[in-house]
Amino acid sequence: MDYNHRTIEQKWQQFWADHQTFKTSESTEKPKYYVLDMFPYPSGAGLHVGHPLGYIASDIFSRYKRLKGFNVLHPMGYDSFGLPAEQYAIQTGQHPAITTETNINRYREQLDNIGFSYDWSREVRTSDPSYYKWTQWIFMQLFDAWYNKQTDQAESINTLINKFESNGSSGVSAVSDEDVRTFTAEEWRVYSEEDKQRELLKYRLAYLRESTVNWCAALGTVLANDEVINGVSERGGYPVEQKKMMQWSMRITAYADRLLKGLDTVDWPEPLVEMQRNWIGKSVGASVKFPVPQLDTVIEVFTTRVDTIFGVSFVVLAPEHELVSALTTETQRADVEGYIEKTSKKSELDRMADTKTVSGAFTGAYAKHPLTDENVQIWIADYVLAGYGTGAVMAVPSGDQRDYLFAKHFNLPIIPISDSQNIEEAADPTKDGRYINSGFINGMTYGEAVPALIERLERLGLGKAKVNFRMRDAIFGRQRYWGEPVPVYFKNGLPYLIKEEELPLLLPEVDKYLPTETGEPPLGRAEGWKYQDEYEYELSTMPGWAGSSWYWLRYMDPQNDQTFASGEAVDYWKAVDLYIGGSEHATGHLLYSRFWNKFLKDLGYHNEEEPFKKLINQGMIQGRSSFVYRVLDEEGKGTNRFVSLGLKDEYNTVPLHVDVNIVHHDVLNLEGFRKFRPDFSDAEFILENGKYICGTEVEKMSKSKFNVVNPDDIIQQFGADTLRLYEMFLGPLEQSKPWNTNGIEGVYKFLRKVWRLFHDAEGNFHVSEEEPTKAEYKALHKIIKKVEEDIERFSFNTSVSAFMICVNELTDLKCNKRKILQELIVVLHPYAPHITEELWSLLGHAAGTISYAIYPAFNPDYLVESEFAYPVSVNGKMKMNLSLPLDLDPKTVEEIVLANVDVQRYLDGKAAKKLIFVKGKIINIVV
Repeated sequence: MDYNHRTIEQKWQQFWADHQTFKTSESTEKPKYYVLDMFPYPSGAGLHVGHPLGYIASDIFSRYKRLKGFNVLHPMGYDSFGLPAEQYAIQTGQHPAITTETNINRYREQLDNIGFSYDWSREVRTSDPSYYKWTQWIFMQLFDAWYNKQTDQAESINTLINKFESNGSSGVSAVSDEDVRTFTAEEWRVYSEEDKQRELLKYRLAYLRESTVNWCAALGTVLANDEVINGVSERGGYPVEQKKMMQWSMRITAYADRLLKGLDTVDWPEPLVEMQRNWIGKSVGASVKFPVPQLDTVIEVFTTRVDTIFGVSFVVLAPEHELVSALTTETQRADVEGYIEKTSKKSELDRMADTKTVSGAFTGAYAKHPLTDENVQIWIADYVLAGYGTGAVMAVPSGDQRDYLFAKHFNLPIIPISDSQNIEEAADPTKDGRYINSGFINGMTYGEAVPALIERLERLGLGKAKVNFRMRDAIFGRQRYWGEPVPVYFKNGLPYLIKEEELPLLLPEVDKYLPTETGEPPLGRAEGWKYQDEYEYELSTMPGWAGSSWYWLRYMDPQNDQTFASGEAVDYWKAVDLYIGGSEHATGHLLYSRFWNKFLKDLGYHNEEEPFKKLINQGMIQGRSSFVYRVLDEEGKGTNRFVSLGLKDEYNTVPLHVDVNIVHHDVLNLEGFRKFRPDFSDAEFILENGKYICGTEVEKMSKSKFNVVNPDDIIQQFGADTLRLYEMFLGPLEQSKPWNTNGIEGVYKFLRKVWRLFHDAEGNFHVSEEEPTKAEYKALHKIIKKVEEDIERFSFNTSVSAFMICVNELTDLKCNKRKILQELIVVLHPYAPHITEELWSLLGHAAGTISYAIYPAFNPDYLVESEFAYPVSVNGKMKMNLSLPLDLDPKTVEEIVLANVDVQRYLDGKAAKKLIFVKGKIINIVV
């Protein structure tokens, strides 16, 4: 019987489905292990061979952990709300739910074909009302919560109301908006209902306020920063502008310090941890107020270098700053408004990245220096961001490179602040020596100047010490259709929650998936969609990250309709032990997930501060593009002649991408090429040695480059086990590597070798019950040890190489011993589950599955060498090898060696004067 991968793989995939082999339960004495993949957005294109890389790694680890006696939770689902389905709906009129369902079915088929050990009974879809009911419920908890700085955790909004009713605002230490009121308990009690709700909105963790957002008019929605690239939308390439809108936000900044500290407790890649640290951006400094007399207000800035305050020669506001319009004089208004319009076309990321362009506009207004009372000009510039700090900076050209370039460009004063000779030194407090031209801190060191300045500013009521974070509150609204409805209605212009028993708030039907003619989001098209037939619902939907910010918790108890997950399930599974996914989610999904996890812990729904204990970022499988070389005519136009790679320098050519599926071992299928495009049907070829050799280049796998490889094609030709092994064999999991179908045949041949170990020359299944030899035990226990060590450190590629070496050794030994082969396939099972299931069954385990076998115990005794083949030399010249036990003493060795017939022949009747013996190395006879 030959190895038929198609029959075997279909058989065992059906077996796993019929028997629910990987269904997980909490009622077990086994230790738990939770393995999670970042779940996919199901696109219409389906999976290419790059997508399953992380899934294969997590599946290997899951199957290995089962063999090691763990109760493994390994679920899968779909992040199924999102813009692509909505855009397709806009183009075709088809409901996004229909295309999403179609795409999910396609993904499921492909995932099943690769043989993943998912517990499909726990599947979640973020667009399923039974799931987003609980996303909406979590939003309601956030709306009804505030962050108490004194207890350093979120609490019910009712505890804040009780404080207001008992003591007013006195003694309340909360994360809140800047413009909160000061009031007594008596004043609070007489506030109107509307006034109370307005004030509470300034404390809620989910709140409404005017925010600067990335607005894409063509898509009709707000975009997250990571959805904007070079000032245009990632999807569609449409223009994006900065715009102020009333938006829902999440007060993630309340958790900034805990998010930062938590990074010290997780086993994550250091580059990812550093990205989060930088994104959170903790800075210790001072808040400083610059009075603006003409408006009877102040401009507040945050600075980490309050010691440079005497070097301030102007103040810069973000173009979106709320005071800009009021500050701008009529003579400057045209310049300022023109600059604001220009800046609105740039995303915040672009503004942060552009360190070379100098631009700005003078408002015509002046602020007072808080310590010298001198007038300083007020400018706007796009290098200051409205959402970072206060949206204003005090400019110190002698201590900051960007301020220096700005001052030079606009001919503004540059005031020295220390005896340093250049900006780099002045910007470093460890190098500034003593301060000069710096008011009362002249002659002080940095350590002396900072507390002195803060103390003086506090006395003047114009400053205080402050800790600031770069991270900003997260915009939580999208003007889209295909997303979770926000469970809020409006009464007298203020938001109120619907009742919990009214969840889920379902998406209404609309006639089009576009904004209304009056500019409202698509939900504004829903006829009669009002709360209690009277109040307007919120028309924005939640962002894509809402459903993915808690999904690992739902996997713990996905069918529960009473709560998002029962306490018993959450207490058992606790947190994700291993999470595998892309590094592109470092400052989006992973931060939001940690935020929601900490919030739910504060409210007592679980006990884990961090959701993901260990995280691995898999690398990217890149495409291996193929090129043909089109010959150009004298006018530089393309002909229908194509020259092979080795001859292309003899012609004037242009390279063209060609479908990699019609290229085999870099040789072009000529007829396949003629069918590739209609205009190539009469193509002519200039060959070398009778073949057309294509050029190659490693690039991102993309349809436009014709280098996408469909895993279905690989599985059809070589099998899922081959695909799994080959993807691991390509290189270390964390590194990017090129796909090259040419190398896959070697892996397929390896599996055929494994199959032949269990079969005789006629193809009949045949294993021996004989006791294995020492060499056979040695080969087995080497692979047991190697694979266990490799999997534990996620070095999957080196295991594949070791398997090949082991099978070659056993083939050379003609090993067909049950005691060896049965253990071998258990070790191989996580990598190649289908063939190992079939062989396990052939070995007589007809009623069961190898999935819950026991991983073999490594016995080091089998790797201990009991003999050594000593090189025997006569007078320093190597003559022969002689195998001797390693435990012999020197006297016995000498007796055996000198008595050996072959040794006597080399001595040629001469007596040995001396025998030099080095244990485990050499024997030298001196005659």
